[in-house]
Amino acid sequence: MEQEKILHSAQSLQTLFDTTSSSLRLTRNATDLNSHKLTGDGDAPESEEQETKDPAVLAMEVSSQVSYLRKLKFQYLEQNAKDKYVKSIVSDIDDAPLFTDDDNKQLATVNQQKKERLKMAKNQLHEVHSNIRTLAPLVEQDYVKIQQATTRATELAQKIIDARLALSRLRQTHPHPRLTVEAADETLARQVEEMQQLTDKIQDVSDKVRVVKQQVKSGALEVEGLKSQRAEVEKNAKQVRVEEDDGRLVPLYDWLTASLAFHRSMQDLEEMNSVSDNELRLKYRIEDNRGYSHFIVITLIFVPDTRQLASVDVHGVQEIGVDLGDVIDAHIETNNVRGLLSAILARAREEI
Repeated sequence: MEQEKILHSAQSLQTLFDTTSSSLRLTRNATDLNSHKLTGDGDAPESEEQETKDPAVLAMEVSSQVSYLRKLKFQYLEQNAKDKYVKSIVSDIDDAPLFTDDDNKQLATVNQQKKERLKMAKNQLHEVHSNIRTLAPLVEQDYVKIQQATTRATELAQKIIDARLALSRLRQTHPHPRLTVEAADETLARQVEEMQQLTDKIQDVSDKVRVVKQQVKSGALEVEGLKSQRAEVEKNAKQVRVEEDDGRLVPLYDWLTASLAFHRSMQDLEEMNSVSDNELRLKYRIEDNRGYSHFIVITLIFVPDTRQLASVDVHGVQEIGVDLGDVIDAHIETNNVRGLLSAILARAREEI
């Protein structure tokens, strides 16, 4: 009778397993799990190897496999519990393990402790993930800053090496005694003072030159007036026959001599030679701002037996860079000898 009960219990367990195996799909899941194994030679198929190269694909596959294993574990625990429960029911009371209320409370307490530890571990893991998300950008910024600082330090080190090499070359090129900073400052101060003194001298010379130019202009005007007076006197002398013992000849000669001397002093006329009947050569001396003298030779050529100016030749103005072509042509057309001489001398004095 007891054996019949055991046989009946075994048959019912077999029937229960057959009915539940279809829902658990253990056989098909085992086949699917074995299909993920590597081939016999230890290498995965080429298509699978190409697919698993992508980390995203690998992550999806690992996630699906973990989910599948969790479900399989849960089903296994569930089926094991059912099996134990069935065995405890169909077995003899003497052989069946006894589960009291205290055992259940103890198991509940243990499960509660495990759940609390699991919750704490999850909270810690969540906190770690949160810290990672928060600190990752800061760590990246610090890394970028450190990398930039490293690059900057490398560049500065290279610049220091280049500066030391340049300094070594300078020391080899310029041996002792070298110019110190104090000596350079003293030299600079001395040069600044000299430049200031020279600037003041230049200003004084410029003022003197301006005054002299004004005096020369006024003297030229006076000379022009004296020349006109001389021409009138010569004209009157030709018209009036004067005897040798005429008393008016001496004052006239003195006045003419004084006029020529004044003209020489005002215009710096050095020499005046009559080369021929129709050629007159005048040599003038002019001074520049530095006190150097320049000589200008003006040769006046007239039409024979007339006072008509034919041509003018000027020497000594080429070295100071004066172009007198337009001035000479304009005065030759008007036959203005006095104005020509004044213009040539004024242009030369302005250029130097």
